Amino acid sequence: MSERENDGRQPTVASFLSGENRRLSDWRWLWEGDHAFPLRSHRGALGYLIVAAKKALRSLVRAPQSDLWERQRAYNLIIQEHLEKSADLQRSVEERLESQDARTADIVGSLGKDLQIVQRELSRDLRLSQEAHARDQEAFQGEVRTVQDELWKFLESHNDRLQVLEGFHNDGWNEVRDHTAALFARLDQKLDRYRQLTRDRWDRLGSLLEVAQSGGSPALARVVNEEKYVEFEGLFRGREEDIGDRLAPYLEILTGRGEVLDLGCGRGEGLEALVAENIPCRGVDSSSEMVERCRSKRLDAHVGDLFESLAAEDESTLGGVVSFHVIEHLPADSLDRLVRLAWRALEPGGVLIFETPSPLSLVVGARNFWIDPTHIRPVHPDSLKALFELNGFDPVERIDLQPFPVDARLPELEVGDLNAAVIPFAEQLIDLRDRLDALLYGFQDYGMVGYKPR
Repeated sequence: MSERENDGRQPTVASFLSGENRRLSDWRWLWEGDHAFPLRSHRGALGYLIVAAKKALRSLVRAPQSDLWERQRAYNLIIQEHLEKSADLQRSVEERLESQDARTADIVGSLGKDLQIVQRELSRDLRLSQEAHARDQEAFQGEVRTVQDELWKFLESHNDRLQVLEGFHNDGWNEVRDHTAALFARLDQKLDRYRQLTRDRWDRLGSLLEVAQSGGSPALARVVNEEKYVEFEGLFRGREEDIGDRLAPYLEILTGRGEVLDLGCGRGEGLEALVAENIPCRGVDSSSEMVERCRSKRLDAHVGDLFESLAAEDESTLGGVVSFHVIEHLPADSLDRLVRLAWRALEPGGVLIFETPSPLSLVVGARNFWIDPTHIRPVHPDSLKALFELNGFDPVERIDLQPFPVDARLPELEVGDLNAAVIPFAEQLIDLRDRLDALLYGFQDYGMVGYKPR
């Protein structure tokens, strides 16, 4: 079916030239009717002459070209025919496609309904399967938990047995290992000590021979006695490291006061502690053996009498004078002289420190003090404080040092399980125990610190 049959509109040359709604049927109308285009001009009055000339020339030109024009018109109509057939074929294809789309839509709709039915059935089957699977899984998990609980109980019991066995094994092995290590360490220490003693003995033997050759028997006897006292002090005074730690309470007092003179510096524990705190210091001791030990540690020490060395110091030049466990070796009048000499040598603000065994403990005053046969008498802290104050020191304070260990003191008494009627008596007994413990033990040493007023 052509476009003209579908549209009753009659085309004109003017409408064709305007291009409005130009269709394929309009072209057929143009070629079949051989409609001519009007001649036009836009030049006013001259235009009319031009149009008349064109009309006259048209008839003259058309007659010779009629054959060519007819063949062109026939060709255009053939093209027109093919174009219309193509349009008809396109419309037919479109109609078929529309028909097929409708059938396809029906088929798809039917398939959608079938799919919905299948989906509902599958959902129902899946739900039933999931419910059955959940029931089976819950039952299976219950069985697994039961087996797991029984297995954990067995493993815990087995682990407890293993831990007990490992404990026995580790304890035994550790005990053997520690005991073996302790034995080897002790053996190494003894071997080192024996090697050191052997070297010291050879060195001392050479020095004793030199002393005997230069000073005779009296000088040799004095050196031997000094060496014996060094060994004696090593046995009962304690290790040098422990002695150094006991001097810690004095370091803060002596810091920033100037040079410190250590009277009876001994093995040099006090000098070492002072040097470690960058406090300028030097020592004096009557024992050449002791001084030699100090010098082996690069400490400033010299052999001399304590009183003569202190008297030789310039007046009011020292920041501190210290003496650790020396005054118990001096008679009472010598101690008074030592305090007066220290006052003279100390600068204003200087400090005097004497440390000695404490007779306030009966165990110290009646037993431990007399282990050293060179001790003359214990020095009571009250009498020493009075001696400081009489010679001008102010203030004077006492520092109690080295309490006895707990396992060496009187045992504690507990009243928690006693009858209420006997508790007052038990409390009196505890008070008596505390006073007796303080009287027997208390502190082993004390330090007396006196300040020279500025």
